[in-house]
Amino acid sequence: MASIRIAAILAFLLPTALLGGALIGQYGFGLYPCEMCMWQRWPHLAAIILAFFALMLRSKSGSMLMVVAAAMAILISGLIGGFHAGVEYDWWEGITSCATNLAAGGNMLDSIMNAPLVRCDVAPWSLFGISLAGYNFLLSVSGAILILMMLAKQRKGANYV
Repeated sequence: MASIRIAAILAFLLPTALLGGALIGQYGFGLYPCEMCMWQRWPHLAAIILAFFALMLRSKSGSMLMVVAAAMAILISGLIGGFHAGVEYDWWEGITSCATNLAAGGNMLDSIMNAPLVRCDVAPWSLFGISLAGYNFLLSVSGAILILMMLAKQRKGANYV
């Protein structure tokens, strides 16, 4: 049960850190998300909720099921991030719509006209040539694989009668 708990903690902390970093980038540094950035956030939120319930459950099989579901959500976010990074690097075509954030209140037309346009095919920030979507891909996919390997090791070591 100990490695299931460690896997659940990792399944909780990894998406919390990635989603928290995205929100800090958005609200602290003005890195507004495009539509594909938002797509990556939803599976992370689902993973946080699933991992939280896994940590609260006392049932070994229930906890393992929740952690597997959380790992799958993390993996899905990473794969969306990989697709998004490919769009940013011009490896393939992405979606054609863009997203924007509107300020609440005031004149709606002024808000629309002054809102920043966020393109999905342009990385707003990168480090060592890797965009935020690319880092989400790398961290989420490797984290999901690690979590699933921890669970597989736990299951392999279990003695079933």
